[in-house]
Amino acid sequence: MLAYVIRRLFVGVIMLIVMSLVTFFLFFASPIDPGRFACGKNCSVAQIKQTNKSLGYDKPTIVQWTDFLQGVVKGRDYPDDPELRAAAPQLVTHCAAPCFGYSVVNTKTVNQLMKEAFPVSLSISIAALVLWLFFGVLFGVIAAVTRGSLIDRGIVAVSLVLYAFPAFFIGLFLLKFVAIKWELVDVPVYTPIAEGGLGAWLTCLLLPGITLAVLYMAGYVRMTRAFVLESMSEDYVRTARAKGLKPRRVLVKHSMRAALTPLVTLVGLDFAGLMGGAIITETVFNYNGLGKLAIDANNTNDLPTIIGLVLLLGSFVIVANIIVDVLYAVIDPRVRVG
Repeated sequence: MLAYVIRRLFVGVIMLIVMSLVTFFLFFASPIDPGRFACGKNCSVAQIKQTNKSLGYDKPTIVQWTDFLQGVVKGRDYPDDPELRAAAPQLVTHCAAPCFGYSVVNTKTVNQLMKEAFPVSLSISIAALVLWLFFGVLFGVIAAVTRGSLIDRGIVAVSLVLYAFPAFFIGLFLLKFVAIKWELVDVPVYTPIAEGGLGAWLTCLLLPGITLAVLYMAGYVRMTRAFVLESMSEDYVRTARAKGLKPRRVLVKHSMRAALTPLVTLVGLDFAGLMGGAIITETVFNYNGLGKLAIDANNTNDLPTIIGLVLLLGSFVIVANIIVDVLYAVIDPRVRVG
């Protein structure tokens, strides 16, 4: 098992390095001058040249990439040019490892920007994950056990209807009716646990979490139903029933274990995608998460922030894949072979 984990970690590190290289060449090997975007519209040629020098954009792309990797490992100081740092040490900004760059537009390191936005996106994603996983698996199992009944058809029909609604419609409906018009809950404003406590944190995540969870839950109902029905038709399940085991024990110990394996893969990948895919939800509820940060960076052509977000979210997907593979190997030991 340890050898399998080490192999997956090694492959993950290689993928991160390749992803960073491709990202750098896509952004900085293009004919667009990043210094012009960083400096602003009214900058002179000399100011643009100075901006490129201070941020290291005057170097070849491959050198910028190696400097970036060193910053990820050891940290980095800005301005990038040693002469500029020596001339004005009071203006030096240190970016601790892992350093993803410096945003001139926001006059902050990319790490600071992502540190402020990451807890918001992570909180919404966790809330959505708990909701869709609990109710999706629960109703999927109920539909499978009651196959062909009115309960089964009703659950499948409702899931199809919910799946058809876009996220912005669900979010706007919950915000304008549930929170504002009917006043069933307060208008959500993100409140960290450290500031408002666990209750306030859970309350502010309720509506955004439901908005994201509804779409995923509808899909998980159908997938769980299909996986459970497939496992219930296997020979070892029929053998367990023939031995006289109780239906609940057969369902939980045999059918659900087989159905859990593909669900683990889907949960890991979907959760990783949520970290960068909650843009619409964050916009509807005006939450300053990674999605909103990405939109703002794109509107202001903030290339360092865009690159940092691409690498962060890509890293999150790769790490999620590694975790999923390890869990998959725990559930099904055959995966460790080869």
